[in-house]
Amino acid sequence: MAEFDRLPPALRRWLAEAALPWSPRSAARAWARARRASGGDEAAALAALDALQARRLGLT
Repeated sequence: MAEFDRLPPALRRWLAEAALPWSPRSAARAWARARRASGGDEAAALAALDALQARRLGLT
C-alpha cells in the first residue's frame, strides 16, 4: 500500500478508474515513460495511459 501511496496524485486517480488491475510498479513505469514522451504534459501522459490500457484490452 505504501508503494501506491507514493504514486503521483494524477496517476492514483487514473488507477482508481482503470479497467485493468495495474500494480503500482508497472503503473509507475508506464507513467514515467508517458510523461517523458509527452514532455511532461500530464494530460497527454494520462491519454497515453488510456491508449496503452486499450491496447492491452484488445480494444484497438
